[in-house]
Amino acid sequence: MRAFPASEQQLVEKLLDVLQALPDIRADLVRREPAGAAHDRGYDAEINLRIAAKSLTLLVEAKKTVYPRDVQQALWRIKASSGRSGKPGIGVVPMLAAESLSPGAKELLRAENVGYFDSGGSLYLPVPGAYVYIDKPPPKAQVSAMRSLFSGRRAQAIHTLLMHREQWFGVKELAEQSQVSAATASEVLSELEKFEWIAPRGRGPNKERQLRDPRALLDAWSRQAIDDQPQALQRYFVPGARADALVDRAAQAFDARGASYAVSHEAAAQRYAPFLTSVGQVRCRVLAAPEANDALADLGARAVNEGANFAIIEVKSPGELLLRERVGNAWLASPIHVYLDLLRGEGRAKEMAEHLRQERIGF
Repeated sequence: MRAFPASEQQLVEKLLDVLQALPDIRADLVRREPAGAAHDRGYDAEINLRIAAKSLTLLVEAKKTVYPRDVQQALWRIKASSGRSGKPGIGVVPMLAAESLSPGAKELLRAENVGYFDSGGSLYLPVPGAYVYIDKPPPKAQVSAMRSLFSGRRAQAIHTLLMHREQWFGVKELAEQSQVSAATASEVLSELEKFEWIAPRGRGPNKERQLRDPRALLDAWSRQAIDDQPQALQRYFVPGARADALVDRAAQAFDARGASYAVSHEAAAQRYAPFLTSVGQVRCRVLAAPEANDALADLGARAVNEGANFAIIEVKSPGELLLRERVGNAWLASPIHVYLDLLRGEGRAKEMAEHLRQERIGF
């Protein structure tokens, strides 16, 4: 068994603590002297386990981060290790421990009946005669990485991929269409490839990628959106207008002043895929600029704490209005942005989000 870094050793020790805390289970770590590369056993820890009146051996490979694309190689190593473990009469259970395991990696490991553990405390242990499954929130490092992937300029690149899911993108093309730097486009493509959400073709400067699993990518972004802080709203009352008419009045005012905006939430979803009998409030993404303030004055909008029929989500860059669509007289946020905004909403907003996804987005 090779010597492994302190972080991996701590991971194995944490796994041991979790196992020992389970009722009616005894777990003991078997320590061995490091062997040379030629005698690498292919795993990092061996744990003797007593569970359900049976003696078992866990062969654990420890890694830092595991994505779906990493699973196949890890499976080959730990299954090969299990086959040559030399434990007659004792069941051998292969297991992968990592600081963070992506949801897709966990799913693949469960399908192959291979155990796993992550630093957040999630544990899957498929042993004969027993079944141990503990599902905990992902580790903070994984949460932070996902939040970073679905925010700012990176989100613009992902948005473009989802809206043009049939297109093959090189780094340059994605950067241009999503209004981000080539470095950001390259980073996003590399990250998504780890999850196997995109398919590559070609090599070097001619390498291109195409979205292969838009549903999984949007699901991941949806989970992040739901966990985000509520959007900051500037609330107004505009006299003399029902919500549907207010969309057109606001559009006319913003267009006349040259202000950049996109109607979102229920008012936009109702125009993409009607669902509600009526909408009580219009919410717009608006680029912060003097022109927007002038448009609000033209509307006679009055800031209020209660009774608002118009609200603004202030955005800082034109990229946050990317891929908006002109429907009738108004600019609407893209169906993807509207869907994510609805998931952050209240009342029947989430129902409307699922209706929009089914009827307009389609995956």
